[in-house]
Amino acid sequence: ISGCHLNPAVSLGLWIGGRFKGRELPGYIIAQVIGGIVGAGILFLIANGNPGFTLKNGFAANGYGAHSPGNYALVACAITEVVMTFMFLMIIMGATDRRAPAGMAPLAIGLGLTLIHLISIPVTNTSVNPARSTGPAVFVGGWALSQLWLFWVAPIVGALLAGLAYRFLFEERRAASA
Repeated sequence: ISGCHLNPAVSLGLWIGGRFKGRELPGYIIAQVIGGIVGAGILFLIANGNPGFTLKNGFAANGYGAHSPGNYALVACAITEVVMTFMFLMIIMGATDRRAPAGMAPLAIGLGLTLIHLISIPVTNTSVNPARSTGPAVFVGGWALSQLWLFWVAPIVGALLAGLAYRFLFEERRAASA
């Protein structure tokens, strides 16, 4: 029913790409963020079952600088998130294009997202989804909340650029009527 919209950046990218109704965005984004927080809450409850668990380890919150898994600077993390989200949206839009082979979208999107995680976990813990980033940040607090802005801005920029690029590069041109 929802098209599996779990990510505000994806929903915004699909909207700018002409594939999603703008009037539905606010409700979807609110639901996505609530889902991200509830999901992180469930993981928090599970993780608390481990006696060695502590939020001091970051709870997979996204971060830059000292909070990046590889100590990457802000600019490197921003570029990573913009580019990875751009690629994710290009995969989604291409795989769900009416001209794409039927039934292949889930495989293409899933494999693409796997590759994106393999590339960017060492840099930022992989966001490409502001709702996913918000959940752990709410539980970690402090530094995670203060750095959360990047994991909203960069994925949204990447998604909007991809929506525009896909629309410009691959949208079927209507022949001018004579």
